[in-house]
Amino acid sequence: MMLAANMFVGPEIDWFKISPLLVMLGGVLLLILAGSLTPQWKKGAYGIVGALTACAAAVLTALLWRDLGDGEPISLLANALTFSKFTLFATFTIAIATLLAILLTSGFLVREDEDGPEIFALILCAAIGGMVMVQANDLIVMFLGLETLSLAFYLLTASSRSRSASGEAGLKYFVLGGFASAFFLYGVALVFGATGSTNIDAIAASLSKDIVLGGSSAMLLAGIALLLVGFGFKVSLVPFHTWTADVYQGAPTPITALMGSVGKTAAFVALLRVFSDALSSRSDDWSPVVVVLAILTLVVGSVLAVVQTDVKRMLAYSSISHAGFILVGLVAAGHSASADAGLGTSGTLSYLFIYSILVIGTLGIVTIVAGKGDNETSLDAFKGLGKSNPVLAMGMTVLLLAQAGVPLTSGFVAKFGIIRAAVSTESYVLAVVAMLAAVIAAFVYLRIMVSMWLSEGASSHDVSVAFSTRLAIGLCVGATVALGFLPSLLLQFTNQI
Repeated sequence: MMLAANMFVGPEIDWFKISPLLVMLGGVLLLILAGSLTPQWKKGAYGIVGALTACAAAVLTALLWRDLGDGEPISLLANALTFSKFTLFATFTIAIATLLAILLTSGFLVREDEDGPEIFALILCAAIGGMVMVQANDLIVMFLGLETLSLAFYLLTASSRSRSASGEAGLKYFVLGGFASAFFLYGVALVFGATGSTNIDAIAASLSKDIVLGGSSAMLLAGIALLLVGFGFKVSLVPFHTWTADVYQGAPTPITALMGSVGKTAAFVALLRVFSDALSSRSDDWSPVVVVLAILTLVVGSVLAVVQTDVKRMLAYSSISHAGFILVGLVAAGHSASADAGLGTSGTLSYLFIYSILVIGTLGIVTIVAGKGDNETSLDAFKGLGKSNPVLAMGMTVLLLAQAGVPLTSGFVAKFGIIRAAVSTESYVLAVVAMLAAVIAAFVYLRIMVSMWLSEGASSHDVSVAFSTRLAIGLCVGATVALGFLPSLLLQFTNQI
């Protein structure tokens, strides 16, 4: 055993390049130790530690982007992770979304008298899982990140002890999420059997050499199908979307915002890397299926959102429609033979960044309107908000208009980028369906705005909002307007990828 230990040579580690992950892990350990070894801190103090941790990770990611310059992707930890502008931008998106979600959660927990370190530790754990997913250069490592993200989400969904709906949502999410993880892992096993590797670069090299014959071809196709099922659940693609509305409604509203931002970003970036990098030479096999899924997701998400009466369920089905838009970007990125395939990648990353900000800001306002107990999320609860709290209603209006894709908002920039990528790669049917779905979905946001501004309702709404919540919503609204008027602030980065 001593001889074996002496012969073992560990992988070379560039500590600075994995510093965002290390900072997040340090924040988790600090919060856990603080919770177990010290008396209760002042209200909001745990949230400050979590927010500073996420902020530090975002700053370190920005520094890594600057140092990378125009360099080629770099492999880390014995080719387990990859370091590139693509993965750095996704990591930055996750760090920013985590920061905003923690600010929302801090004010929410103080209001609910449930302030403590464990929720923030779990949020940072989810962010670590998401960062590992987007940086993973191996399907096994990606699965470990996926499970870290998912397990944290299961617990966070069921974390509201005062609401039975939270526990029910957590249990449903856990059971269905376990099935989805099993599909994903079985898909990894079949892809390994067909190609002899789980490394993304090695899979791409193996599939580009020659045509897979006989049983290996069937094994590969089955593996691709199972991977798509696993990812489909995580990003709420139709017909794997049935859990979304119930979980979004039952979870504490700030956690819903976390799932809609960090969860979607991590899963979609991982999906994009697996299918457009590892499986790009087999795009003729998976592209038609993805096109059908995109059309179904766009149409079903938009139509079902229209008939809902609870705002969180409206936003849940709206998120499904948005997932369809992002999938259109994946289809465009899969046209590797096209010179404009890069537009699909940059459009997808822009959409994920913008949507993360929109969904956190929108659900932040829903958190305020829902009041203590987090129960008043019906459409009727928003009646009269324009009169009782016009500032809050105006912020909600801006965010809803952006989700609808109205010009001079960030949402228009996001949707235009996806449509442009689809048209440039001659996916005209997808582009038309996406535009029609956007028109249908706009009616959903219009219903909420009509309820706020034109319907008579409660004479007053709770205006005692925590500073951290106001800060998060203000940052989201400000970014929405700024990116709408100056889209180059974002596009100058995504166009370099």
